[in-house]
Amino acid sequence: MQRTYQFMVVFRLPEELSDEFLDLLPEQRARVTELFEEGVLLSYALSLEHSRLWAVFQATSEMAVLEYIATLPLSSYMQVRVSILTFYNTHSEAVPNFSLN
Repeated sequence: MQRTYQFMVVFRLPEELSDEFLDLLPEQRARVTELFEEGVLLSYALSLEHSRLWAVFQATSEMAVLEYIATLPLSSYMQVRVSILTFYNTHSEAVPNFSLN
């Protein structure tokens, strides 16, 4: 089994958001949801004020992360910087599991 790592990806958005960019937002959101469901995308945050998007991916290599990024409809509009993380901690509220039996 291949080991997985976490990678921080910083996306730099274009200064002006074209109509073409805005038209792709629903497709981008759908693909982001798919990557979350696949367990590939761990977090996703946007700051329009600073024209930045941050995402944490889980993958076996930087090349794999770049391949996932290429599936994002808006990737060709953004500059990216990928960094492997030494560690990635999160805190989430524990949700109890209920049995339907």
